[in-house]
Amino acid sequence: MATPDTLAERPGRGAATRAVPRPAGRRGRGPAAGPSPRGRAGRTPWLYLAPALVVLGGLLVYPIYQLGLISFLEYTQAQVSGGQPTTFVGFGNYTELFADEQFWQVLLATVLFAAACVVSTLATGCALAVLLTRVRALPRLALMLAALGAWATPAVTGSTVWLFLFDPDFGPVNRVFGLGDHSWTYGRLSAFALVLLEVVWCSFPFVMVTVYAGIRAVPSEVLEAAALDGASQWRIWRSVLAPMLRPILVVVTIQSVIWDFKVFTQIYVMTGGGIAGQNLVLNVYAYQKAFAASQYSLGSAIGVVMLVLLLAVTLVYLRLLRRQGEEL
Repeated sequence: MATPDTLAERPGRGAATRAVPRPAGRRGRGPAAGPSPRGRAGRTPWLYLAPALVVLGGLLVYPIYQLGLISFLEYTQAQVSGGQPTTFVGFGNYTELFADEQFWQVLLATVLFAAACVVSTLATGCALAVLLTRVRALPRLALMLAALGAWATPAVTGSTVWLFLFDPDFGPVNRVFGLGDHSWTYGRLSAFALVLLEVVWCSFPFVMVTVYAGIRAVPSEVLEAAALDGASQWRIWRSVLAPMLRPILVVVTIQSVIWDFKVFTQIYVMTGGGIAGQNLVLNVYAYQKAFAASQYSLGSAIGVVMLVLLLAVTLVYLRLLRRQGEEL
């Protein structure tokens, strides 16, 4: 007859079942169990981003809140000085703004000008990025230093330099091409073209450096295989590089749209808004309404409209890319 001691020593089924502890957490977790590794991994990036999000919240959320609040108030110089009380007008400022024919003209000019700047900046930056991969080290370094110098130049300084270059009396451009005292800022299209050149000059280095870094990350075997198949440089860019660089191109396109849509310094310094406001863009128009005419509520309403338009363009662009199966 087996004793309890001998049963404990035998490697029987019952003894094994009692001796081996049951694995924890396969069917469920007890109340004392900690968070799953997947949950911890999902929260880790937010912990790293928390300090930056706090700073951005203080620098962006509160000013946007104030901008939206003022756009719903009657807030002019009389309210600023305390002569009259601030009153809530609801969507009255937006109604007045949308009923202004000049606002729609300025909005159309802003959209067309920003689109031309974005296309020109991307084309110039991408072309020079490809060129950087084709030249030797010394020309590459010279081009990089020149581009970074343009990028680092303050907008006010760059605009002043471009005004001197195209000055009708002392500018070297008119003297070289024999244009006499032709004024580039007098005509509407020539003034917009002059500002466009300056915007592209100070914006293309970001696109060039970013796209060049992306091209350097593409395996050389892929480009060599395309060249061996007889593809031209344009075909290599269109069929090989552009699809592989699409996430990078998305970033530079969105940032270019945001920067060029809210251009202020170049327009204000180089044209002042143009003769009879013919070179106004939304940012300069908002500045004139808010500070020149002391209609701060209308200027805030224009700022809210610009914010909504930029958010809408960005979200639509990202949505279209996600429908095409792109991972961003």
